Amino acid sequence: MFAHIYSAGTYGIKAQVVDVEIHLQKGTGSFSMVGLPDNAVRESKDRVYAAIKTSGLSYPWGNHITVNLAPADLKKEGSAFDLPIAIGLLVASEQIQSEPLKDFIILGELSLDGTLRPVHGVLPMALLAKKEGIKGMILPKANAREAAMVEGVSVYAVESLMETVNFLNDAGESLAPCTVDMKEIFTGKQKYPIDFADVKGQETVKRSLEVAAAGGHNIIMMGPPGSGKTMLAKRLPTILPPMTFDEAIETTKIHSVAGLLPPDTALIATRPFRSPHHTISDSALVGGGTIPRPGEISLSHHGVLFLDELPEFARNVLEVMRQPLEDGHVTISRSKMSIDYPANFMLVCAMNPCPCGYYTDPAKECTCNTGQIQKYMAKISGPLLDRIDLHIEVPAIKYKEMASKEVGEHSDSIRARVIQAREHQMKRFEGRKGLFSNADMQSKEIQEFCKIDAAGEELLKMAINKLGLSARAYDRILKVSRTIADLGNSSSIKPEHLGEAIQYRTLDRNLWMGG
Repeated sequence: MFAHIYSAGTYGIKAQVVDVEIHLQKGTGSFSMVGLPDNAVRESKDRVYAAIKTSGLSYPWGNHITVNLAPADLKKEGSAFDLPIAIGLLVASEQIQSEPLKDFIILGELSLDGTLRPVHGVLPMALLAKKEGIKGMILPKANAREAAMVEGVSVYAVESLMETVNFLNDAGESLAPCTVDMKEIFTGKQKYPIDFADVKGQETVKRSLEVAAAGGHNIIMMGPPGSGKTMLAKRLPTILPPMTFDEAIETTKIHSVAGLLPPDTALIATRPFRSPHHTISDSALVGGGTIPRPGEISLSHHGVLFLDELPEFARNVLEVMRQPLEDGHVTISRSKMSIDYPANFMLVCAMNPCPCGYYTDPAKECTCNTGQIQKYMAKISGPLLDRIDLHIEVPAIKYKEMASKEVGEHSDSIRARVIQAREHQMKRFEGRKGLFSNADMQSKEIQEFCKIDAAGEELLKMAINKLGLSARAYDRILKVSRTIADLGNSSSIKPEHLGEAIQYRTLDRNLWMGG
């Protein structure tokens, strides 16, 4: 007696069809599973046995049961194979008709009482079903809305093993496919509970964040404790351009695979904001582990990764970000597989100007000496700073600003200018692969699109020589000035654009780096 069920597994953010084959042979009553199952998959035999019995169905006693998960050379992980294995046993023992099974991908984790628990990675599996021409999916009710975001695949939500059996035996007439209003979900979720209008004062810093958002630039903020660095960083996603539907799908796939999709959430439609603690390990930041999982940089894809107290992060943790910042993805290699996770994010960092935090605070005296300050700043490597375009000093907030009743500019107004600037860039880079914003420009594009006149050349030369700016600041200033010009709807870079960009290179000045 034999049964063949279609299921699926995830590898990175991609899915793979897994054939669940069940063979029953009269014999000793043993159970064996092959096809590189991990521990969670091997343990399914006990969950499947209990679920079948408590559902009032017959377990095929007295048979040697062989379960094969194909292709056999790919590692099978997780508990999503419980339901297809149980269905396969019931088909092989002739308790379910086999005819409708070829039309479905089946997945779900079984409880001992036969009810179903949600599983991870459903959205990539639904996209796979559409690609492979499979008509439908049978899965836990908690995952149904997520899978139903994919048009062209009929999604049937079940709550128990018995409900699944009844559905298959009556040829699918007992359940209607799950449907969602994609437009309503997508537009309805594009709302933020916070706003730049909440921030008192700090107009210069707000402007720098607007420039960063307009050009996709990484940014670092330095200031004393309580100056509002974290509050400002959290509001950066509210002024970034709204996510496109494709961006939302890709971001949702990553969170789904990681098991971090909130309950009853079909789609992540707002840009992610991730803020890991400075004790994080390098594998947790970039992804990895025995069973590879996406790290914080991938969970920040199409959003913002905020590193507060930057010098407190371990040096090796910060250095592993350098390559993903350049490439926009991270590759995790293991002996038997290599997995790519996307990691196209804006890096926002915050730090104190010295160990005590009050080097730039006029109201509080700094207790650090020059050597301590230089040692503290040296924790951030030059190659990492080379990937951060804007360095901003965040001053302490004055009482007058805190007590003011005046409401600042709302995020929607700032976002409108950011979107307009991004439109200039999309038009400029049309047809150029991998170029979406000014921050993506390399030397060739900088020479082509960031030309400056004689007055601008003189200003930039003075900045490099007189202010002690480093050589690496040259290209960064040109890219940022191009963004400032875009915000001003200017086709050319003018001296005033360069002047503002030069102000955003605090960490390159000798006074900070001990030169």
